[in-house]
Amino acid sequence: MKVLFIGGTGLISSAATKLAVEQGIDLYLLTRGKRDASVPKKATMIHVDINNREEMKALLKDKHFDVVVNWINFSPKDIERDIAYFSRKTNQYIFISTVATYQSPPAFYKLDESTPPQNNPVWDYAINKIASEERLMKEYRDHSFPITIVRPSHTYGDTTIPFAVSSGAHPWTLVDRIEKGKKIIVPGGDGTSLWTITHNSDFAKGLVGLFGNMQTIGHAFHITSDEVKTWNQYLDVIGDAVGVEPKPIHMTTECISLFMPAFKGPLYGDASNSFVVDNHKIKTFVPTYMATTNFETGIRQSINYFRNNPELQTVDEQLNEKMDFAIDSYETFLASIK
Repeated sequence: MKVLFIGGTGLISSAATKLAVEQGIDLYLLTRGKRDASVPKKATMIHVDINNREEMKALLKDKHFDVVVNWINFSPKDIERDIAYFSRKTNQYIFISTVATYQSPPAFYKLDESTPPQNNPVWDYAINKIASEERLMKEYRDHSFPITIVRPSHTYGDTTIPFAVSSGAHPWTLVDRIEKGKKIIVPGGDGTSLWTITHNSDFAKGLVGLFGNMQTIGHAFHITSDEVKTWNQYLDVIGDAVGVEPKPIHMTTECISLFMPAFKGPLYGDASNSFVVDNHKIKTFVPTYMATTNFETGIRQSINYFRNNPELQTVDEQLNEKMDFAIDSYETFLASIK
C-alpha cells in the first residue's frame, strides 16, 4: 500500500509514521524540513512546500497514492488546495479533524460520531475544523472525493505531559511546579468533570487500521481511549509518577480565562465539560482496535523520557508568572469573603 503523509513528524503523526512502516506500508512523508531523527529510515522523504502549486503539480503529475493523510490542515482554504491537488490522485483522503467539533456541552453525556457540531465563537481552531469537515463532505457528495474524517481527542506521547492548564511548548512546566510545591490550577470548579486522554501509540492503531478500507469513505471516526478520569485523578496520577503530591487549586473556566485569556478557547470549547466518548464505530470498522496504554503507564513513560533528556526540561516562566498571579489574586479574594 502506497501512503502519503503531509507532515508526519508531529506528536500524533509520528506514532502513526512508526506503526505504518512497521506494518510494511510504503510510506512517503511530504515536508519542507530535513529528515527528523525520529523518522524511520524506510519512510521516503519528499522535500517540497505544499503551498507551492507549481512544485506540487510537478510532483503529483505521474503519481497516485492509495491513501493521503494531511496532518497540517487547519482551514477551509487548506482543504480547497488539497481537493485541487488530490482529486483522482488518491483512493482515500484522510482529514485529521478534532473532537472539539462536537457540541459543547453535549446534550447527552456520551458522545459518538452523530453528536452534532457546534461552533465555538471563542475558538477559531474548532470553527475552522468544522468548516473544513463541511467542505469535504460537500465535495464527497457532489464529486465523490474519497474522504475519511478522523477526530483525535486530547492525545499525548513521550514528549508531552498532558493537562488542561499547562504549557504546550514547555510541558515540563507542570512537573516543575509540582516538584517545587507550587499550586496547580485545575479547571471545572472542583476538578470532577470527566475527561479522556489518549496515548499517541493507541491513536495510531486506529488510524492505520482505516487505511485502504473503502467502506470508511464518507464516514467520520473519533479514535480515543476508553479510559475516563476526572482532572483531579489525572493530576494525582501525574504527581505519583513525579513522586510528589500535587497541590491543586480549583478555579472555574471563567476565572481562569479572565487571568489567562489564551486558555479561554480550549477550555470553553473543550476541556471544561465532561467528555466521555463511545468508540463503538472505530471498533466496528477496525475490529482489532483497542487502546492499551492506560494513563498510569503512559505518563510514567513521558516523565522518564524527560528525565533522560534534561535539555527538554524547559519551563515557561511567563506562564508561571501568570499562574502565580492568578492563584494569589484568587486566594486573596477567597480570604476576603470568609
